[in-house]
Amino acid sequence: MISERDFISNIREQIIPDNKLLVKGIGDDCAVYRIDSADSSRLGLISVDSLVEGVHFDLSWHPPTLLGKKAAAVNISDIAAMGGQPTFLLLSIAVPAKCNESFLEAFVHGFLAQAKAFGAILIGGDTVKSGSDMSVSVTVLGEVSEDCILYRSGAKVGDLVWVSGTLGDAAGGLMICSGAGEHDVLAWPSLIKAHLDPTPEVALGLILSGSGLVTAMIDMSDGLGTDLAHICEESSCGAVIDAGCIPVSDALKSAAAAYDVSCLDLAVSGGEDYRLLFTSPASAKEELCGKVRSGCGMTIYCIGEIVAEQGVSLKSASFDKKVGFTGFDHFRN
Repeated sequence: MISERDFISNIREQIIPDNKLLVKGIGDDCAVYRIDSADSSRLGLISVDSLVEGVHFDLSWHPPTLLGKKAAAVNISDIAAMGGQPTFLLLSIAVPAKCNESFLEAFVHGFLAQAKAFGAILIGGDTVKSGSDMSVSVTVLGEVSEDCILYRSGAKVGDLVWVSGTLGDAAGGLMICSGAGEHDVLAWPSLIKAHLDPTPEVALGLILSGSGLVTAMIDMSDGLGTDLAHICEESSCGAVIDAGCIPVSDALKSAAAAYDVSCLDLAVSGGEDYRLLFTSPASAKEELCGKVRSGCGMTIYCIGEIVAEQGVSLKSASFDKKVGFTGFDHFRN
């Protein structure tokens, strides 16, 4: 069967962008367009994401308020990945009979709370009946200064590869929530929160885009291997990841040991962390860390380097393997 990536590429090849307001179409976290043809200083951002019951969430363990928050968060994260500020949201829901009024009220409460937290407003959408499963589709709009916007396509050979926090926590949370093995699910609350209630890193995205030190960026929805491969593909380069530099939480190490799974595999191929993955010149390392630390108090982690050879490699003292596009694929998983 065709992969999700190839399917999107086939669509992309059939489109000839001929609208003077369109700056960037298919191929990044958001499409980019000029808000006003007479003013090139501000650009509009737009993206859409869908969450489908049984694929992205399970109502047996995902509370409706947190599901509403997550539906908004995963879309706002796309705006963060471009270095922008979210402005408006559109919400479309297909609702099965099992989702009663109180469920829907809680879902909307969570969605609106998340939107408000990041300065975005729900301006419309659609509601339809579903015969079985629930599905949610959200369109997000945002804005960014033209001289600050970050694409996937700017990475250069010699650049450093960075992530904004620990990886694999959401995959660990999913593993715990799904009930694999007989363990105390309350032992790892931070992992469960990472899966059920991710936080988009808008403030960090604004700092990175305004720094002038970042060359490419993407948000991490499909796993480190896949998302870094997207940057490499758009930038016509490759990357080498140092396995020992990938940040993982103590909670994930503990859960991985209890469930007898590879902590590194969860960090590299697990999705839905919604961290920011980005590149910068090696010469900017100290300055970039300082700007992030002073701007929002966060620590960023250098995990590798951009190289000329195509593909994404994961290396340690004992192995060297290709990990590009090893994350979730909707057409193959």
